[in-house]
Formats: sequence, C-alpha cells, structure tokens
Amino acid sequence: MKNSYLFKVVLIGDGGVGKTALRRKFMGEGFDSAYIMTIGADFAVMDIKLSDEVQVKFQIWDLAGQPHFKAVRESFYRGTSGALLVYDVMRRSTFKNTVFWMEELVKNTGKVPVVLVGNKIDLRPKIDTPPDPSRDWVSNEEGQILKRYLEEKFDVPIVFIETSAKTGENVQPAFQELAQLLIYAIRKYQSV
Repeated sequence: MKNSYLFKVVLIGDGGVGKTALRRKFMGEGFDSAYIMTIGADFAVMDIKLSDEVQVKFQIWDLAGQPHFKAVRESFYRGTSGALLVYDVMRRSTFKNTVFWMEELVKNTGKVPVVLVGNKIDLRPKIDTPPDPSRDWVSNEEGQILKRYLEEKFDVPIVFIETSAKTGENVQPAFQELAQLLIYAIRKYQSV
C-alpha cells in the first residue's frame, strides 16, 4: 500500500447514545439492543481502505460517557488524532451536551477533526417538521445548525452525519469521513 496511516480516534458523548453500538457495527459485529455501560474505555483496531493507494488503521477508544468517569477519561485522550462526537437524536439532553464534550476534547487534545454523529435515526419520527426545542427528538436541520455552531466556536473541522447503529445506516461513512478529515489535515500540514 502506497500510503498507510495510523490514527488514534475517540468515540465521545453521553452514556447511552450508542457509541459502543456504532463501534461494534463498524467492526462488523452484530447489534445488541441490551445497553451495557462502558467502564472507563473500550479499545478496538480497524482498517479502512479508502482507495487503492490509501489505507487507514484506526485505534478506536470508546470512552465512557457517564460524568463520574470524567477523571478517568482524561488519560485516554492522549495522542488522539480525531473524534466521533455522538448524540442520540431521541434525547435532546445529549444533543445539548455536545458543547461540554467539545470543550473536554479540545482541552485534552487541542484542535482535532471531528465527525458529529446524530445516532438512532431509526427511532426518530419520519415526519418532516421545523426545529422545535420543546420536543425531545432532534431533527437533521438542528444537527446541521449545531455542526456550524461547534465549528465556529471551537475552530475545528467538523463533518455532520446521522446514523443508525441498529440498521447500519451511515456507520461506515461516519468513520470514512473521519479518515478523510485526518488525511486532509496531514496533507495540509505537509504542504505548509
């Protein structure tokens, strides 16, 4: 392979948003609807072939989202190249907490590329309604607005995507988008 890259990436977001389910689906493992809380962090390695000339190996650190794991999480951020920041489209509180997660990420890693992931779209109502902060579920439009807000506030490259770890919808593309962002960042740095 002409160009091989190794990146440490973290999956971050509130507990129960589906970080582990996304990682498992990406790894080709089955979906398990029984929620088992991640203690501290979970680790996996996965390769992605982006083209005939580009291979990416991810060291994926799935970080526990519960507040009482904050002190433990900080040590797992070291050496991180990028992140998938996940919220649950059916729980507005997890959407609002993305700002906290971005602050924690930037504090512990500096400015790294991020894919903002609205997960569990298989559960969201199919009707297309305008954004309404009084309802609990989050629309795609609200995710787009959040992406722009986080990008401006933290001055980091962010891609937004919605996924379903249950059906597999957009799970591979979420990780591929992160790989593309990371390779772009390396090439941009090398050309300076």
